[in-house]
Amino acid sequence: MTIPPFFRALWAVPSARFALLVLTAVGFLAVFGQALAPHDPLQQYTDRVLEGPSADHLLGTDYVGRDVLSRLMSGTRLSVVGAFEAVLIGGLLGVPTGLASAWLGPRLEWLTLRVSDTLVILPFTVFAIAVAGTLGNGLQQAMIAIGVLISPIFFRVTRAVALGLRRQQYVEAAELMGASQWWTLRRHIWSKVLPNVAVTAAQATGAALLVVASLSFLGLGVSPPAPTWGGMLASDLDYLAQKPWAPVYPALLMMATVGSLNLLADAVREATGDASRRRKRRPGARSEKAVAHV
Repeated sequence: MTIPPFFRALWAVPSARFALLVLTAVGFLAVFGQALAPHDPLQQYTDRVLEGPSADHLLGTDYVGRDVLSRLMSGTRLSVVGAFEAVLIGGLLGVPTGLASAWLGPRLEWLTLRVSDTLVILPFTVFAIAVAGTLGNGLQQAMIAIGVLISPIFFRVTRAVALGLRRQQYVEAAELMGASQWWTLRRHIWSKVLPNVAVTAAQATGAALLVVASLSFLGLGVSPPAPTWGGMLASDLDYLAQKPWAPVYPALLMMATVGSLNLLADAVREATGDASRRRKRRPGARSEKAVAHV
C-alpha cells in the first residue's frame, strides 16, 4: 500500500509527530477514560477531602473527596466531544456556504458576507449564554451556539481559496468544455480546499476547547457534578489556600491539547506545501492547467 505524499510529508515534521502523540493520548482518554478510571468520578470519600497524591488517589481528591484522576479521565470525553461537535457544526455551515458564495453569483455572495460579518462581531460567551438561556442549559445547546459562531472562520477560508481557484485556466477550460458547476467543484476545487479546511478545523478545535472550558467554568453547558476540565478548574480555584496545585492538572491538559492542535495545524500547512512541490517536481506529471478531464 502506497502512503500518500501528504502523510509522508506530515510525518516528516517533528512537531507533527509530537502533536499526534499527544492528541492520540487525549483521544484514547476521550474514548476509554471513563471505563479505565480507577474510581467512580462521582464517588465522595468524605474522610479524604482535599487530600494530596497518594497510592489510592494518584492526583489526590477534591473539595468533597472525589478522585481527581478519575474525574480528569472521565471529563475528557465531554470536553473533547463538545469541542468536536461545535467544529463539525461550524464546518457544515461554513464550508458549503463559502463554496456557494464564490460560485453561485453576486446576490448569494452579498447575503452570505453580510451574515458572516454579523456573526463575527458576536462575542462567543455572551451568545452561548443567551442561547442556553433561551433553549435551556445543556451541552447540545451550547455547542450549537459555538458552532454557529465558528462557521464564519470556515466560510472565509473556503471562500478565499475557492475565489482563487475560480480564475484558474484549467477551471475555465473545464467550464468551456461543458462541465457542470457541481462536477467542477467536486473534481477541481474540493481537493484544493480540503487541506485549508483541515488546518482551519485543527485551529478551530483548539479555540472550541477553550470556549467549552470557559462555559463549564461558568456552569453552562455541562451541569455539575458531571466532570469537565473547565468545571474542575472552577471548583479548584475556590480552594487554592488548602490545595494550591489543584488547578494545574486540568490546566495542563487543556494547554497540551490546544497547543498540540495548533502545532498540528502548522504541520498540516507545511506538509501540504511540501506535497504540492513534490508533485510539481515529479517526472512526467501533467499540470491540471494543461488538461481538464471532463
